[in-house]
Amino acid sequence: MSKKFFFTLSFIFIFLSVIQVQTIHAQTKPWWLSLEQGKLFFRSGAYGDALNSFDDARRNRLDVYTRLEDNLIIALSAPELRRFGDTLDQVEVYCSQQHINNVTEALNELYYRFPKDNLDNSVKRVLEEIDRLKSYPEAEYWIGETYMAEGELGLALNQFQKAHDLRSLLEIPEFDLEIMYRMADVYRIRQDYQKMENCVLDILDAPGRDVLWAADSGNFARAAMMRILENEGIGRFFTLYRYDNYQVERAHRFLGLYYYTSSRHNQAAEHLMFAFLIQNTMIMEEVIRHQFDFTFTTMDDLMTQIAGMPAIQDYMEQTDYFRTAYFLAVSLYATGRKLPAGQLWTFLANTANAGEWQVRSRRQLQSPYIDPARQMP
Repeated sequence: MSKKFFFTLSFIFIFLSVIQVQTIHAQTKPWWLSLEQGKLFFRSGAYGDALNSFDDARRNRLDVYTRLEDNLIIALSAPELRRFGDTLDQVEVYCSQQHINNVTEALNELYYRFPKDNLDNSVKRVLEEIDRLKSYPEAEYWIGETYMAEGELGLALNQFQKAHDLRSLLEIPEFDLEIMYRMADVYRIRQDYQKMENCVLDILDAPGRDVLWAADSGNFARAAMMRILENEGIGRFFTLYRYDNYQVERAHRFLGLYYYTSSRHNQAAEHLMFAFLIQNTMIMEEVIRHQFDFTFTTMDDLMTQIAGMPAIQDYMEQTDYFRTAYFLAVSLYATGRKLPAGQLWTFLANTANAGEWQVRSRRQLQSPYIDPARQMP
């Protein structure tokens, strides 16, 4: 055998070995790793690569749980396991003692994702939950984000809806809130305002999401808060009330601005009151982290306290703090609540970094009027 032939044969063997290793690696890559790689592609603007990675993540998870399901079904079909019927505990003990690893592997994976106590000691429930775990809501969501970045709003909405339908499988349960916000964003961009409103209301109405706003206690609480704001002003309001439910701040702000735009001023005032209360609660809590004995006195003093605190400045920009204050004031004025409206305009007029809201507030102080909103939230 010539050296040239031997070298060629060796090269082919090495090449095929590398291909085999790469193929095995691709087949066994964790779905979460594909998801994270997709996020990196997405953030760099490589949307085609991002879609491929998110699709890999979805497929890899499907493959893993399909394999576990198939192995489990095969093992459970054996006569020695069929005799235990639907009793999970007996199946689990027997498989552990007899080292039936396919069953043990599937059960361990399921228990990591799903509480064993919720399986009702049922083998049938095990199979149902493993089948359910084939879906990957995070991958569906990020596919939606990619479609949205590419302007494919219909496809994006379908993906967000799919991710929301699978929300019980989310690694972080609270992430369903972000999914709903993105759905509302799509409706807003498509100018489907009724569906946008319904979507945001669903955020607030979710059980346990916003207890202060909830129908069973919210009407009384809102009325009491609005009464204090109307009769005793903004300073007294922030002395009495705090609300740190940052998750629903955007929903209240979103609805408040939308209701103002559609001339539903009383509803706008209520939602913007909640949004502004949450914003200021978060700001005050951050101030207290740096100055434990801080006590709220006035809005002007609060602005002095946060000077030189870039994290708070960023938060105020992200939440449209000054815009929220301005339209809260105009909503209050439109519903006859002139005292807090004037106080908010005065605060904004005296705040140098309030930008256009400072200018508009100064005009309001000279001659108050219901400022027509120029755009949807």
